[in-house]
Amino acid sequence: MFAVLLGSAAMVYGFQAPKAARPKIWDTGWQSLFNGKDLSGWVNVGHEKWEAEDGTIHGQGISKEYGYLRTEKKYVDFHLSLRFKCENVGNSGVFVHSDFDPGTARVSQGMQFEIDPAVNHHTGGLYGDGRQWIAWPSPEYETVIRPTDWNDYLLIVEGNHYIAHLNGIKIIDFTDPTPKSFDGYISLQLHSGGLGNMRFKDLFIRDLTHR
Repeated sequence: MFAVLLGSAAMVYGFQAPKAARPKIWDTGWQSLFNGKDLSGWVNVGHEKWEAEDGTIHGQGISKEYGYLRTEKKYVDFHLSLRFKCENVGNSGVFVHSDFDPGTARVSQGMQFEIDPAVNHHTGGLYGDGRQWIAWPSPEYETVIRPTDWNDYLLIVEGNHYIAHLNGIKIIDFTDPTPKSFDGYISLQLHSGGLGNMRFKDLFIRDLTHR
C-alpha cells in the first residue's frame, strides 16, 4: 500500500519499490539547486532565519509565523532529490507548484510533501492547495523516517502524479483527480509556532518542464 486517499475508503495498492539510488552530479539531466556555500538561487519568504551553514541549508523558526525558502525559478514537471534532518520537533515540508500572496508568507497555491519527525504524522503525505490532507502513507510506512538523523527524499512530480521515496522506499504514489496547481516554485517550509529547526543538503533536480 502506497497511499491512503482521504475523503473516501479508497486505498492505492502496490508492491514495495526497489530502493531508489541517489543521483550523482555527473548523471545526465540532474542539476544542483544548492552550491553548499550560500543561498544563491533561493528567496526567503517571511521572517524566519535561513542560512547556508556547514554545507547545508539551515532553517530556524525565530517567530511564531510560517517561513519559506523558495527557488528563484518555477517548475512544472521534475524529479527532486534532497536530504533533510529534523533538529527539533517542529513540522516542515517541501512545497511544489507553490506561490505566495504578494509581500507575505501566505501560500496562494501549491502542494506540500510533509516532513514531521513524529511517528504517525504522515511524512511523505500530500497536503495543501486549500484542501488540507489529500493523501498520506499507509501505516506500515509511518516509521520509515529517521527522526534525528539524515533522511533521503526523492520527489517525483509529473502533471497530477505525485511520488515520494523516503530512505529508498516508495511511500506515496498518488494521482490527484482534481489538481489545482501545475506550475510554481519549490519551497522549503518552516511551520508556524517557532519550533522549526531543519537542515537540507544535496538538493538536485531533473527538470522536465515544457512550457
